[in-house]
Amino acid sequence: MGAQKKSRKPEERTARVHQILKILHKWGIHTLGEFARLDKAKLAARLGPEALLLWERAQGKSTRLLKLVQPPESLVESYEFEHEVETIEPLLFILRRFLEQLSLRLQGVYLVSKELTLRISFSNRQQYEHCFKIPQPTNEVDLLFRMLHAHLENFTSEHPIVGVSLEAEPARAAQQQFGLFETALRDPNQLYETLARLTGLLGPERVGTPVLEETHRPDSFRLEPFSWQLAGPGEEGVKMGRDRARAALRRFRPALSASVLLEKNRPIHLRSPEINGPAVEQNGPYLASGNWWDDKKWTRQEWDLNLAVGAIVRCHENGAGWEIDGIYD
Repeated sequence: MGAQKKSRKPEERTARVHQILKILHKWGIHTLGEFARLDKAKLAARLGPEALLLWERAQGKSTRLLKLVQPPESLVESYEFEHEVETIEPLLFILRRFLEQLSLRLQGVYLVSKELTLRISFSNRQQYEHCFKIPQPTNEVDLLFRMLHAHLENFTSEHPIVGVSLEAEPARAAQQQFGLFETALRDPNQLYETLARLTGLLGPERVGTPVLEETHRPDSFRLEPFSWQLAGPGEEGVKMGRDRARAALRRFRPALSASVLLEKNRPIHLRSPEINGPAVEQNGPYLASGNWWDDKKWTRQEWDLNLAVGAIVRCHENGAGWEIDGIYD
């Protein structure tokens, strides 16, 4: 059997078609009608199979399936004001219309909105942008509008507004199956709205989840943005198991001022407005320090005192005197 002829690459086919067109022009053929009147067999013999395919297209005898290309859905609504805007009412009116249009478009493709991006253009050609993460994707206009309204209540700008746009990030409706000991939030979107209002009143640096820092300094923590997602399969969550019982320290905030009587550098009697009594047992001192490399360095020594009145307290000495950190349960 003879070797089969390999199919040409697209670049080679394009080059071959250009070559055929040049030959046809030299023959004096410049229109489809002139090309279609040529003899099929003689054309194939002289110019090859590529010319034959072109001749069949010119005759209208060849069929080719159309490749449907659907452009990506752009879920963006924008508007430029005829006059500069300095109050929030016109902006909220336009955003309400935007949400209604976006909700209708999302419902038409059976999707919901999981994220909204608000962009505001000012007269000095600067732009403000804010992204709203929706805890439970939805198309409910009233709920989404309250989210935007809560954010814009405390929004201020030095320059008038000349344009606004709102973009929605689509997603499929969430379907989640919870474990035996897991529960869903009753209304995640209402929680997010409450957090947005608190952020507007108190500031973003004062709302969130407290996370302990990697230091031995007591009460040292930072705030991270609140997360409403539950831990997924395989992620570290709440561990429920048998652990040895430990005493819990209930801290006083702020710490209570106290006076301590020492004997051989060990506290033997504690006196404060709340707790008084001699110490029948002492554990310590527990030395701790940190930030020795900058101007925030700190050092302290802590004691656990078992008082005769039956209370076990944690206290420490600083440069100004003694303080009671808390009492053990």
